[in-house]
Amino acid sequence: MDAVAIKEKALSAIKSFGLPRLIITGFLLLMFVIAPFADVNIAAGLTNVFTRFGMNAVLVLAMVPMVHSGCGLNFGLPLGIISGLLGATMSVEFAFTGFAGFLMAIVLASPFAIILGAGYGVLLNRVKGGEMMIATYVGFSSVAFMCIMWLLLPYDSPAMVWGYAGTGLRTTISVADYYGGVLDNFLRIQIGHFAIPTGAILFFAFLALLIWLFLRTKTGTAMTAVGSNPVFARASGVNVDRMRMLSVILSTWLGAVGIIVYEQSFGFIQLYMGPFNMAMPAVSAVLLGGASVNKASIANVVIGTLLFQGILTMTPSVMNGLIQTDVSEVIRIIVSNGMILYALTRKQEVTR
Repeated sequence: MDAVAIKEKALSAIKSFGLPRLIITGFLLLMFVIAPFADVNIAAGLTNVFTRFGMNAVLVLAMVPMVHSGCGLNFGLPLGIISGLLGATMSVEFAFTGFAGFLMAIVLASPFAIILGAGYGVLLNRVKGGEMMIATYVGFSSVAFMCIMWLLLPYDSPAMVWGYAGTGLRTTISVADYYGGVLDNFLRIQIGHFAIPTGAILFFAFLALLIWLFLRTKTGTAMTAVGSNPVFARASGVNVDRMRMLSVILSTWLGAVGIIVYEQSFGFIQLYMGPFNMAMPAVSAVLLGGASVNKASIANVVIGTLLFQGILTMTPSVMNGLIQTDVSEVIRIIVSNGMILYALTRKQEVTR
């Protein structure tokens, strides 16, 4: 009976964690085991995983509010990213540096995130049931529109505008002299080749704590009720449309903050078509972590981001070392799109 009970508990644990996620976790661990035989430095690999986690975790966290309110996964994340890019470029334009430059980028991005999020929320309230499809095209069209605006907006900082014309922003803008690495280097732990960007992880933990606390307030509970059963929520006196709009604004704001965190670690602001596909990895990461279109938690964000970024970081390095040929970009595309495919098919499974 003991053996049967243990077997049942093990099967229950596997089912709870998810067999596909268990396989992905096993594959990631296998990459770390094989790494020394492929001349890949494990410490450097772990550093890259933690760094990419700090870069991307806030963008993945932006999925949580909209899922809780029943608006589905935020494929319109580029709206928040555009808000963050506007704040970042304005911070550079006004020559703020260091931690002040980082904070000013968030402050300047926030009004854009609130305005765009409110408009986005109004649109999603009018297309209930088709939010994710509409959100995808909202994201794509907003990126295309901003390709024109980046050329027309009246920036004149020599660090950003095209040198030969004196107008229009460059495709990539360095933030090394402004707020590059302000979080990654804060309380950074460095042991040989191994490093942890403590500041970026702490900043994500702070935002995650705020979201966790918010979801347990009266407003947060009402938002979750709207996502779980809008008819019951409406009967209880909850303004369903208002709760949905609040979740969209919050998600858009987190997207704006997330891209600023990404930039300080990456070292560059990427404009024009840079944000075009950035929603897909964030959506895939939260789904890999165990979320669905109806339920998402902070744990799903942490697990999913670690798995997604871990596989994306380690697989190309190990495969390059094994076959002695530089196919890192090909492998990265195959792995990232394969995980996105898995995540989106998993989304279909949970909505049947």
